[in-house]
Amino acid sequence: MDARDVEYRPVSVKAVLAEMKDTAELLIDLSYSAVLFGSEEVAEEVLALEERMDVLQLQARMSLLMAARTTDDAEQLAPVLGVVGAAEKISDAAGDIAKVVLEEIGLPDAMRTALPEAVESVVRATVDGDSRFAGQTLGAINLETETGVRVIAIRRQGEWLLNPDLETVLESGDVVLMRGSEENLAPVYESVSGSPYTISDPVEPGIDDLERAVDAIVLMKNMSELAVDLAYGAVLFNSADLAEEVAALEAEVDQLESRFEAWTLRSAKRMDDPVDLRGLVHLAGSTEVISDAALEISEGVLRGLGAHPVVAEAVFESDEVIVRFTVGDGSTLDGTTLGEQMVRTETGMRIIAVRRPRGSPSVDDDEWEIQPGPETELHAGDVVLAKGTRSGAERLEELV
Repeated sequence: MDARDVEYRPVSVKAVLAEMKDTAELLIDLSYSAVLFGSEEVAEEVLALEERMDVLQLQARMSLLMAARTTDDAEQLAPVLGVVGAAEKISDAAGDIAKVVLEEIGLPDAMRTALPEAVESVVRATVDGDSRFAGQTLGAINLETETGVRVIAIRRQGEWLLNPDLETVLESGDVVLMRGSEENLAPVYESVSGSPYTISDPVEPGIDDLERAVDAIVLMKNMSELAVDLAYGAVLFNSADLAEEVAALEAEVDQLESRFEAWTLRSAKRMDDPVDLRGLVHLAGSTEVISDAALEISEGVLRGLGAHPVVAEAVFESDEVIVRFTVGDGSTLDGTTLGEQMVRTETGMRIIAVRRPRGSPSVDDDEWEIQPGPETELHAGDVVLAKGTRSGAERLEELV
């Protein structure tokens, strides 16, 4: 994109940062889903959003430069520029992942078998005129509560709506992006588009080193996405502890990439056409960039500069919110597991970290448990960090 296409105009930095956060997270979902389904249509959507991100980051940078008047201003705004640059890096990395599909870069079929375990799938559907959802609001459909499938974005007449709410009406011809598990997506996709939802048959890697390389990318993706979530949490709550977790995850992703390279080179000699491994190399490199960007988001907090209020407010007002709750004595979650209470199913919220209170026998004092699972037990005093919709956050608050 030519920078001359964008001129300075007064904009709300908070609103731009919130849109950049939503767009960056959407781009990660879309780019990997494009690879998973080999979908050129979804990959094209990634590149269209990447162009939008280029405009947003220029607007944000110009507004921040206009706001700096003194050395104190510069010190406060430097971390904000870091957040802007990090979101742009995520956008560029997502675009590179999408190009694996658009430029027909070689990719082993086994990669598409492994990705569903790492991706809560995103599908692209066009609302059919005869669909029972056409003309209804998302609130009336009650889609997320009833099916676990969430509409994360809508493209209507070339314009994106990145934060559809309960009052948003689905219109015939809308391009709808939906996220959820494949088993839940299938019936919803058919109801929306009028077409059957198909899933590719699994393919086994057949080469041990290739299987290890594919598993490494899946783990890198999970860790990079978690790092981004924790980074925004560190900014929102001005938490140096969370920022340190981001730094640790970034270091682990670097180590994984190094092992991935070794496994990929070993498997090449057993491939009929080693060129098919190019896509894996692209995926690994782009995924590592996402973890680097996460570290940049939290760097201001990590270095003691704190989080500028405008960034924290932007994170709080973005489409997917990050919330922190303390488990209350005698609450529904006190003394039970995440799986027993079906927290993800009942609230739609993803628990990304749990911090035990000082003196807890299960872990060292004040340590975060990252990526808790269904077996994770919660007790009064535990601090829960979760991500999801505002309505989901309200349901989670009732449980804790």
